[in-house]
Amino acid sequence: MDTSYPREDYLPMTSHKQDLSPTVVTIGASAPPRDHLIWSIFNTIYMNFCCLGFVALAFSVKARDRKVAGDVEAARRFSSKARCYNALATAGSVVLPLLLAALVVTGVLHLSKLTQDSVGFFSYQFNTSDDEDK
Repeated sequence: MDTSYPREDYLPMTSHKQDLSPTVVTIGASAPPRDHLIWSIFNTIYMNFCCLGFVALAFSVKARDRKVAGDVEAARRFSSKARCYNALATAGSVVLPLLLAALVVTGVLHLSKLTQDSVGFFSYQFNTSDDEDK
């Protein structure tokens, strides 16, 4: 057992005097902006509607770079643009397939009704007995 590091029992006693320095509370300090990088990567790989996911990824990387550099205002602007492009890419990738599916379903229903009507029209038999009734 190695006892070369100082134990709690052997630490020098510190003074228990109260520190009378003023406490500073910052009110309204905002958190650093989010860069939405994961959302952008997801949109780029899986749901890339009109390359909006790639554009969102570019703005997310710019937002992350600006945040690391300390330029919070530029990071906030790029983050806002990335969020908008991500929302557009997600909405477009969800709404357009649903709209396409609705169009296909209504088209199939319309065609089925049309074929039922045309089958009735083309299956009508002209009999000679119809001419004799006159």
